[in-house]
Amino acid sequence: MNKKKQLLLNLALTVFFVAAVIVRGPNLNPLYSDGAFSWCFAISCYVVLNFFICLGSLRITTNEYNRMQFSIDSSVKSVKKGFVLLAILWVAYFAVTMLSIPLFNYKAYRDQLGTPQVSEFNETVQPLALNQLPIVDKDLARELADKKVGENPGLGSQVVLGTPVIQKVNDKLVWVVPLEHSGFFKWLKNMDGSAGYIVVAANDVSDVTLVTDHKIKYQANAYILDDLNRHVRLFGGGLFMGLTDYSFELDDDGVPYWVLTTYKNRWLFNLPEADGVLIVNATTGETNRYTIDAIPEWVDRVQPESFVMQQINNQGQYVHGIFNFSNQDKFRPSRGDIIIYNGARCYLFTGLTSVGSDESAIGFILVDMVTKESFLYQMSGATEVAAQSSAEGKVQQFGYRASFPMIINLDGQPTYFMTLKDNAGLIKQYAFVSVANYTNVGTGETIDSALRDFRQMRGSSGGILTGQTAKSVKGTVLRIASESLGDGVTYKIILEEKPNLLFTVSYDLSNELAVTQPGDRVSIDYMTSDTGICIATGFDNLAFTQKAEDGE
Repeated sequence: MNKKKQLLLNLALTVFFVAAVIVRGPNLNPLYSDGAFSWCFAISCYVVLNFFICLGSLRITTNEYNRMQFSIDSSVKSVKKGFVLLAILWVAYFAVTMLSIPLFNYKAYRDQLGTPQVSEFNETVQPLALNQLPIVDKDLARELADKKVGENPGLGSQVVLGTPVIQKVNDKLVWVVPLEHSGFFKWLKNMDGSAGYIVVAANDVSDVTLVTDHKIKYQANAYILDDLNRHVRLFGGGLFMGLTDYSFELDDDGVPYWVLTTYKNRWLFNLPEADGVLIVNATTGETNRYTIDAIPEWVDRVQPESFVMQQINNQGQYVHGIFNFSNQDKFRPSRGDIIIYNGARCYLFTGLTSVGSDESAIGFILVDMVTKESFLYQMSGATEVAAQSSAEGKVQQFGYRASFPMIINLDGQPTYFMTLKDNAGLIKQYAFVSVANYTNVGTGETIDSALRDFRQMRGSSGGILTGQTAKSVKGTVLRIASESLGDGVTYKIILEEKPNLLFTVSYDLSNELAVTQPGDRVSIDYMTSDTGICIATGFDNLAFTQKAEDGE
C-alpha cells in the first residue's frame, strides 16, 4: 500500500475521532480517568490501523535458491515504536488507576472533607417560621408542575419536565422545573427554545407559576449545537475540564441559567474536588467561569451532593486507616440526605450512624454547599428513616407514606418535620418527630394542629421543652370561638387583659373548654409559636375551680 493511501486512511480515522468529539463532547484532559482513557483508546486505534496497513505491504518472494524472502515497507519501524508507546501509555493508565485507590493514600480520602466544626444545634441552625416550612418535596414539585403543564392546551405535547431543583429566589424558597423538548421534531419546530420553566413554591402547594418570558434554548434534551453538554465542551471552554452536576437555577431577575460544577482530582484519578462553576445562560448560551470565591450571590450550590456524601463516607470509613477490621469508631452517613436552607445559605444535612446500625444516629452533619464548611452536631437520636417509620406508624390506619424528613430547630431542639402523603402523592397530614426520642410524634391535618399534637405528646411523655419556657397568664375571657380542624376542635380565646394575643387551645386540654363563656376567669399556660400565636399547653376555667372550692 502506498504512502498516499496510508495517509488517507489515517486522515479518515482522524475525521472519525473529531466527529466523535463533536457528538459526544468528552473530557479530553488526560489528568482525568475518562480523558486519559480517551487518549489511550485513540492512539491504540492509530497504531492498530497502521499495523494492518504494514501487513498489507508484506511481500513474499523466492530467491535463486527457491528460498522465501519477506519484504515489508520501511514504515514498519514506526509501527514498532507505536506499539512501544502504546504499551507505555496503557501500563501508565492502569498503574495510575491502581495507585488512585485508598490503599496507597487513605489519609487523602479521610481528610478531604476537612475537620467539621463541632457546634451546638440551636446555635447554628435558625428556627423557621411555620409558614416557611417546605412542605413540597421533589416528587410533589414534579406532580404540581406536570399538572400546570396540563392546564395549558398544546404545551403538554411539546415539552417534558426536567429535573426540579430547590433554590432560593429573592429570599423565597421554590422548586424550579425546566421545560425541555419532548423529541427531535419538537426541537426542530421550536429551535429558539422550549416554552420556559415552572416555579413551585416550597411552602404552598397552590403557588405554581408557568414562566414563559425566557426560552430554554440550551438543554440536555436538545440536538446538534443546542445540546448543553456539547455547547459547553466545544464553545464554553469545557473540553479539558472536569464537569458535573448540571443544575438549573434562576438569578434574582428570573433569568434561567445552567450551573455546572468544575472539579479537579486531589489524588491522581480520584477524590474529585469542586473548584468553581461554569454558568451558562439557558437562552443565549453565554458562558462564564467563576472560582468558588467569586461566584454570583444568587448561585446556591457549587458542591455536588454526590461529592459531599462520598467525602463524609470516606471520613468515617478510614477514620483509623485501611485495616480497621474491628470497625473502631467507624461511622457512615445515614440512608439519605436533604438540602436545607439555614438563613440565606444552602446546606446538605444528613445523620451519621455507626457501622452496623441503621435506626440510631450518633450525630448529624451540616455542610455548606458552596464553601464546603461543615458543622458537626454530636448528639444521639433517630435517623431519618427511623423517624419516617415512626410517623407512618402513627397513621398506619390510613396507609400514608412519609416524605424524607428535614430537620428543624423547634423550641431549641432538633426535630424532624415531614409530610404524610396518600397513594396519589397528595399531602394529607403533617408530622413532627423528636430526634432525641422518635416515639414522640405529633400529626395533624394542618401544621399548627400537628405542632400542638407534638408538643402535647412530648410534654405528656416527660420531655422537657427547652429554648422557650412555658408562660402562664390569668385573665377574663373577652371572646371565645371554636374551629373544627380534622378530627378535633381548636378553641381560640382573647383575654380582656391581653387583647393583642390570640390563644389557641386544643379541645383535649380541658373538659371545661366547651362550657367556657365570655366573662369567665381562666388560667392559660402557653408558648408563643414562630408565627406569634400563643399555643396553649394547659387550661383551667377558674370559675369552675372557685365553685368547687366553695362546695357548690
